[in-house]
Formats: sequence, C-alpha cells, structure tokens
Amino acid sequence: MKRQSRLPAQFPVLLLAALIAVALAPGLAAAQSDNPMAQPVQVLVPEVISVRDHDPDAYTQGLLLHDGLFYESTGRRGASSLRAVDPATGEVERQIDVPDTYFAEGLALVDDRLIQLTWQENTAFVYDVETFEQVGTFEYEGEGWGLCYDGERLYMTDGRPFIQLRDPNTFELFFSGAVTLQGQPVGNLNELECVGDYLYANVWKTDYIVQIDKTNGVVVGVIDTSSLLTEQERAALLQSDSDAVLNGIAYDAENDVFLITGKLWPKLYEVRFVEQEQE
Repeated sequence: MKRQSRLPAQFPVLLLAALIAVALAPGLAAAQSDNPMAQPVQVLVPEVISVRDHDPDAYTQGLLLHDGLFYESTGRRGASSLRAVDPATGEVERQIDVPDTYFAEGLALVDDRLIQLTWQENTAFVYDVETFEQVGTFEYEGEGWGLCYDGERLYMTDGRPFIQLRDPNTFELFFSGAVTLQGQPVGNLNELECVGDYLYANVWKTDYIVQIDKTNGVVVGVIDTSSLLTEQERAALLQSDSDAVLNGIAYDAENDVFLITGKLWPKLYEVRFVEQEQE
C-alpha cells in the first residue's frame, strides 16, 4: 500500500519556499539581516562517519538506540513490526509483527516500556523492552506519526504543524504547540528524536531534518541530507518505491552522533551535523 494520502495534494508552499531558502545559506543570511523579526536558522549538513547495513525491506517509521541495540518500528499494513536490530550489522535480532489491520508508526522508550504509535488506528501499543511482550495500549485522537521521550514527557507529531506533549504514563494530551520556521508553520513533521533542549524531526517527502527548540516550537536549524545518496542511488530507490525517502533518526549519546536512514534504504549513516560551508 502506498502512503500517498499522507502528503497533501498541495505540499505547503510556504514550507517548501522556506526550506529552499534555508538550503541557500547566503540568501537566507541576507534575508535574516533585512528582517529583524526573523529567528536565525542554522544550516547544517551530515558529516558521514560510517555507513552500515540496513534492512531494505524495513519501512522505517521509528528508530531509537538503547543499551547497544536499535529499536525500530516499521510500517504499512500487513508489514508492520517492532524490531531489535544490531546497529553494527543491521541484523534483526528480535522481531514481532503488528496485526495486519494496523499501520505502525513512531516509537519511544519510556523506562522499560516501548510505545509504538499507529497511523490511523488511534492506538498505541505498549511493550516490555526486554521481551517485546505487549503489556498495554493507549488510545488517542487523530493520526500518529512520530514520537520521542525526553525523560519527562512524550512529544508526538500527527502530520500537522504542531507538536503534542503527552503524559508518559497515561498518554494524556496536555499541550499542543505550533512549529514555525521563519514565522511560517512547518507541517509534515514525521519521525522524532529528543536530544537535550531540541527535537529533531524528519519532514516527510523531503531531504530535510529540522531542529526544533522544544520550549517554543521554533525551528533553529535545518539539516540538508540530500548529499547522503548519489543521484543513481536516489533514482533507484524512488523507482522501486516512491515512498523510499529519508525517515529515521536515532541519537547515540555516548558518542554524540546521529544515526539516520530512510524507508526501504539499504544503508544507515552514522553522522555528525556540521555547519554548511559557504561558497
């Protein structure tokens, strides 16, 4: 099943324009200097440290690193799963399949529990992290896209230009705040990673990851990952499946690096986000 309905017929024009402007760093800097109301936005790119294998059949929806293993949620109805993966080799060490009627989405670890969203089924599954035994469920309204936990609260996306804050024990929604870039709303926020004072979010169907100040929802950095794939690699992936795009962010706190991949990508990249060089 293709996930075409997740991308609106008209991709937000203001967002697209803003992201294009961000990619053009000198022009952005000039615009910021001319607009005293504009928040500074740092333009970053991934510096590749290593390249690792990733299951090319994994439609990656959620990704996190814990105790030396990747925990990965994969999507699509009839193919959704929860996996424990060796981060060095990409080998799946443990897996359970999600019932065919569910389309699995984002994933977060809260203490010893993994919480896995579903796209349109208004259900989050709760598992024991060691055994993958399902120990509960949560219900919520609207769609589920990305999820992360910062040690105090859960942050969730649903495709709209908002971040939801939820109670990690009850999943109760207690706040929803807008996400903006240069004063414009940023929609299609997908997979999330909580890192310190920031949220990192894939922007669905683009090569961009946005760095969001979690105290106010303002995008303070944009990571352009378009250099990860060669044109030939990109063309081959998209020819095989139009949904084979960037999605999946895990933070390795011990080494202060990120690990990023895409849906159905055969590779996972260990990277640092560094400033884009000015030409």
